[in-house]
Amino acid sequence: MEPAFPLVDPPEPDAAEAGRRLFRGEIAFLKGVVAMDGLPPADRAEVCFAGRSNVGKSSLINALTGRRGLARTSNTPGRTQEINYFTLGESHYLVDLPGYGFAKAPLPVVERWQRLLRAYLTGRPSLRRAFVLVDGRHGVKEPDEEIMKELDRAAVTFQVVLTKRDKVKGPAFDKVLEQVRGRLAAHPAAFPGIVVTSSEKGEGIDTLRAVIAGIG
Repeated sequence: MEPAFPLVDPPEPDAAEAGRRLFRGEIAFLKGVVAMDGLPPADRAEVCFAGRSNVGKSSLINALTGRRGLARTSNTPGRTQEINYFTLGESHYLVDLPGYGFAKAPLPVVERWQRLLRAYLTGRPSLRRAFVLVDGRHGVKEPDEEIMKELDRAAVTFQVVLTKRDKVKGPAFDKVLEQVRGRLAAHPAAFPGIVVTSSEKGEGIDTLRAVIAGIG
């Protein structure tokens, strides 16, 4: 019997080609947004990436786009403190949300970004799906649960992307996967399919590109 949250299979040739075309086209940083009135027009399909600080979000975005320096990487939790918009051709926005779990950020900064995040999730009509990045070594942690609950409340469909697959082997990964599936079962907004990735090894990149290209 197939699990409720199966791993997403590698794409069929047509879907893989659609993903390659989307990410081979013009990709550019559009703007960093610090308030809702700074959002660009909601005139195209939009997907956002959310994840704990240091889960590998910037590295994944760079791997997807094939542009090493497109998304900034940092070892300092909470370094990205704005909603960063990237254009994928003329059909999609890719949105990099501030990392949650602001271990070293002042409390007023944390509260400001939490308010902005809630306003964005509930008030962005063109947002088609959120990708919640979960560290493949550790599974779902409490900060991940919090963002998933926010997405449930906002009725925004979210899909888990496991990162750093190359860092965990054999039975240890199976245990993480079992834990993630168990936690997702409690979230009505969870999309039934988990994408497994390694930015370092390129695993799952074509799959995630195809998934995004199929969201219109």
